[in-house]
Amino acid sequence: MESEFEKRLFGSPRNSPIKALTSPSTTPLKDGYGDRFVSMRSPRTAVARRGITFGWQDASSNAAAAVSTAAQSTASNKDGSENPSMETYKALLNQELSDAANIGTNGGVVREAASNNRVLMARETSSMFAFRSHRQSPHEYKSAPYMLSPISDESQRILSSPKRQVRKIPKLPYKVLDAPDLLDDFYLNLVDWSSRNTLSVGLGCCVYLWNAYTCQVTRLCDLSAESDSVSSVAWSEKGDLVAVGTHRCQVQIWDVNTTEKVRVLDGHSGRVGALAWNGDLLASGSRDRTIRLWDYRRPCGGSGGSTSVSGGTFTRPSSNQRLTNHRQEVCGLKWSPDRQHLASGGNDNKLLVWSTHSTQPLLTYNDHAAAVKAIAWSPHQHGLLASGGGTADRCIRFWNTLTSQPLSCIDTGSQVCNIAWSKHSNELVTTHGYSQNQILLWKYPALTQIGKLTGHSCRVLYLSVSPDGESIVTGAGDETLRFWHVFSKAKQAKTAHSQLGLFAGVR
Repeated sequence: MESEFEKRLFGSPRNSPIKALTSPSTTPLKDGYGDRFVSMRSPRTAVARRGITFGWQDASSNAAAAVSTAAQSTASNKDGSENPSMETYKALLNQELSDAANIGTNGGVVREAASNNRVLMARETSSMFAFRSHRQSPHEYKSAPYMLSPISDESQRILSSPKRQVRKIPKLPYKVLDAPDLLDDFYLNLVDWSSRNTLSVGLGCCVYLWNAYTCQVTRLCDLSAESDSVSSVAWSEKGDLVAVGTHRCQVQIWDVNTTEKVRVLDGHSGRVGALAWNGDLLASGSRDRTIRLWDYRRPCGGSGGSTSVSGGTFTRPSSNQRLTNHRQEVCGLKWSPDRQHLASGGNDNKLLVWSTHSTQPLLTYNDHAAAVKAIAWSPHQHGLLASGGGTADRCIRFWNTLTSQPLSCIDTGSQVCNIAWSKHSNELVTTHGYSQNQILLWKYPALTQIGKLTGHSCRVLYLSVSPDGESIVTGAGDETLRFWHVFSKAKQAKTAHSQLGLFAGVR
């Protein structure tokens, strides 16, 4: 073929209308689709591709309810608290099967599995095959390429996250003392712990002192010569005086340093079962349905006046002032932390709040259905008062005495004998009688039970808190005194000591 004809037929290579055919270097993809219809088998989604996925389902169905019941039976300890190991297991199961994010803001586990109404159930899916490539997010596959761990990165984060600090409360008392002739009487108050770490106990006709430092026991007084017996004891705030109420209607004041009786207060016509100190002012409650206020520094029949105490100035009553609004025996007395108010409980199911400026009750609460012996003012919230009812009531009630409004109530299931607040945290301890004879620890204001102590075989009628606020002593009709570690001290903020503070250590 001639060269000129060939040029006219095919043209110049530069100006040819036919482009040269070349093989592409890579196969074109269209937004993640391959050129072959082969289903993906990513290890991360293998379970989902096989037609089985897992999700949370309401426990209303029979199968879900059975799974929920079995899970709850193994997730709780004997004392009703959830097992921490079971919490971690639930979180791992949730992460691995339902691919949920369970890491909280503080590194803790957000327990979706802890819901009582939802359980993890398997369900079938119809998407057996998938033809789209799985795009890896920048947060996936952060682990080492040669790691042999069968769990995902999120599950590894759960295992490596710091565990929640579980507060351990000893279940057994650290000391047990015999207390022969300790009366099993709900209306008496025979145990008190002083600011000098000395315990006073009324046993029959005697009052004994137990020194917590030396464990030495001494007898303070013996009323057998007077044919009398002890019905209540109470320490003064300084810890040098003990007030002793008797069945023969007397209030005796004893000096523990000299072991001598320094005062006898007459005026009640029934046994004195409740005592409470407020500085030099002593309140006594009796079976004669009256409350008397005594200033033991004044002779009987002296007039009142005003005195200054820590927390303010209040009107000092006369040496023998009567409060007469209870209709049955007075069995509980407690002064408020600001020293301005006195709370009293009686067998008439009433809780009264008195002011130091009046002989009429400031507040009257009639919500309890049984005798009110357990009374305690909160040291953390001004005006917060807790009270507990007897066998027919079994409730702990909280009151705002500033607004006179009830706050909350919880049924404990047994007779409430005593209440005491922690000095360092918003917790309280209660002792109980019929029918469980136990000691319970509560968190306020959630009112969640954080501990239960058992050991007494009779009603736990007596309770007192140690001066450091960490321990309590309980007494019961089984004639034993048991000492428990229940509270923890408040964490003190660490202060940085500078080397430039030359006068920081000078007093």
